[in-house]
Amino acid sequence: MKIPLNLSGAAIAVGMLMASNVFMTFAWYWHLKLQKPGESSWPMIAIILTSWLIALGEYIILIPANRIGSAAGLNVAQLKIIQEVITVCVFVPFMLLFMGERWRWDYLWAFLCMVGAVYFVNRARL
Repeated sequence: MKIPLNLSGAAIAVGMLMASNVFMTFAWYWHLKLQKPGESSWPMIAIILTSWLIALGEYIILIPANRIGSAAGLNVAQLKIIQEVITVCVFVPFMLLFMGERWRWDYLWAFLCMVGAVYFVNRARL
Protein backbone atom coordinates (compact mmCIF):
# COMPACT_ATOMS: atom_id res chain seq x y z
CA MET A 1 0.00 0.00 0.00
CA LYS A 2 1.41 3.38 -1.03
CA ILE A 3 1.43 6.14 1.54
CA PRO A 4 0.32 9.43 -0.03
CA LEU A 5 3.01 12.09 -0.03
CA ASN A 6 2.38 15.12 2.16
CA LEU A 7 4.18 17.84 0.15
CA SER A 8 4.42 20.38 2.97
CA GLY A 9 5.96 17.80 5.31
CA ALA A 10 8.34 16.67 2.58
CA ALA A 11 9.34 20.30 1.90
CA ILE A 12 10.01 20.91 5.60
CA ALA A 13 12.11 17.72 5.72
CA VAL A 14 14.13 18.78 2.66
CA GLY A 15 14.77 22.22 4.14
CA MET A 16 15.93 20.67 7.39
CA LEU A 17 18.13 18.19 5.51
CA MET A 18 19.74 21.13 3.73
CA ALA A 19 20.44 22.89 7.02
CA SER A 20 21.84 19.72 8.61
CA ASN A 21 24.08 19.19 5.60
CA VAL A 22 25.69 22.60 6.04
CA PHE A 23 26.65 21.56 9.58
CA MET A 24 27.91 18.18 8.36
CA THR A 25 30.06 19.70 5.63
CA PHE A 26 31.70 22.12 8.05
CA ALA A 27 32.15 19.38 10.68
CA TRP A 28 34.00 17.19 8.18
CA TYR A 29 36.13 19.74 6.33
CA TRP A 30 36.52 23.08 8.17
CA HIS A 31 39.85 22.06 9.72
CA LEU A 32 41.46 21.54 6.31
CA LYS A 33 41.20 25.29 5.76
CA LEU A 34 43.38 25.81 8.86
CA GLN A 35 46.04 23.40 7.63
CA LYS A 36 48.84 25.40 6.04
CA PRO A 37 51.98 23.80 4.60
CA GLY A 38 54.97 24.11 6.91
CA GLU A 39 52.97 25.40 9.88
CA SER A 40 51.79 23.59 12.96
CA SER A 41 48.08 22.93 13.14
CA TRP A 42 45.60 22.53 15.94
CA PRO A 43 46.06 19.43 18.05
CA MET A 44 44.10 16.52 16.57
CA ILE A 45 41.97 16.13 19.71
CA ALA A 46 40.89 19.79 19.45
CA ILE A 47 39.90 19.26 15.81
CA ILE A 48 37.96 16.10 16.67
CA LEU A 49 36.11 17.68 19.60
CA THR A 50 35.27 20.81 17.61
CA SER A 51 34.02 18.67 14.71
CA TRP A 52 31.87 16.61 17.08
CA LEU A 53 30.37 19.79 18.49
CA ILE A 54 29.54 21.03 14.99
CA ALA A 55 28.16 17.57 14.07
CA LEU A 56 25.85 17.73 17.10
CA GLY A 57 24.06 20.59 15.33
CA GLU A 58 23.72 18.35 12.28
CA TYR A 59 22.12 15.53 14.25
CA ILE A 60 19.79 17.86 16.13
CA ILE A 61 18.36 18.85 12.73
CA LEU A 62 18.87 15.61 10.77
CA ILE A 63 17.03 13.17 13.03
CA PRO A 64 13.80 15.20 13.18
CA ALA A 65 14.09 15.88 9.41
CA ASN A 66 14.14 12.16 8.65
CA ARG A 67 11.21 11.52 10.99
CA ILE A 68 9.21 14.37 9.43
CA GLY A 69 10.08 13.11 5.94
CA SER A 70 9.04 9.59 6.84
CA ALA A 71 5.77 10.81 8.36
CA ALA A 72 5.20 12.81 5.15
CA GLY A 73 5.38 9.61 3.12
CA LEU A 74 9.02 9.47 1.99
CA ASN A 75 10.67 6.07 2.32
CA VAL A 76 14.24 5.46 3.51
CA ALA A 77 15.66 5.23 -0.04
CA GLN A 78 14.02 8.52 -1.00
CA LEU A 79 15.32 10.24 2.13
CA LYS A 80 18.85 8.96 1.50
CA ILE A 81 18.94 9.92 -2.19
CA ILE A 82 17.53 13.37 -1.36
CA GLN A 83 20.27 13.73 1.27
CA GLU A 84 22.96 12.77 -1.25
CA VAL A 85 21.76 15.33 -3.80
CA ILE A 86 21.66 17.96 -1.07
CA THR A 87 25.21 16.95 -0.13
CA VAL A 88 26.43 17.78 -3.64
CA CYS A 89 24.40 21.03 -3.69
CA VAL A 90 25.98 22.12 -0.39
CA PHE A 91 29.46 20.67 -0.89
CA VAL A 92 30.29 22.11 -4.30
CA PRO A 93 29.68 25.77 -3.27
CA PHE A 94 31.50 25.08 0.04
CA MET A 95 34.44 23.61 -1.86
CA LEU A 96 34.58 26.47 -4.35
CA LEU A 97 33.85 29.42 -2.04
CA PHE A 98 35.17 28.37 1.37
CA MET A 99 37.97 25.99 0.44
CA GLY A 100 39.05 27.82 -2.73
CA GLU A 101 39.03 24.77 -5.01
CA ARG A 102 38.68 25.20 -8.76
CA TRP A 103 35.52 24.36 -10.74
CA ARG A 104 35.51 21.20 -12.86
CA TRP A 105 32.73 20.22 -15.24
CA ASP A 106 32.80 16.72 -13.75
CA TYR A 107 30.94 18.16 -10.74
CA LEU A 108 28.00 19.03 -12.98
CA TRP A 109 27.98 15.59 -14.61
CA ALA A 110 28.07 13.91 -11.19
CA PHE A 111 25.18 16.08 -10.04
CA LEU A 112 23.14 15.16 -13.12
CA CYS A 113 23.72 11.47 -12.39
CA MET A 114 22.36 12.06 -8.89
CA VAL A 115 19.31 13.81 -10.32
CA GLY A 116 18.78 10.59 -12.27
CA ALA A 117 18.96 8.66 -8.98
CA VAL A 118 16.26 10.93 -7.55
CA TYR A 119 14.08 10.19 -10.55
CA PHE A 120 14.51 6.42 -10.22
CA VAL A 121 13.69 6.25 -6.50
CA ASN A 122 10.62 8.42 -7.03
CA ARG A 123 9.31 7.25 -10.41
CA ALA A 124 6.64 5.01 -8.88
CA ARG A 125 5.00 8.18 -7.53
CA LEU A 126 5.27 10.13 -10.77
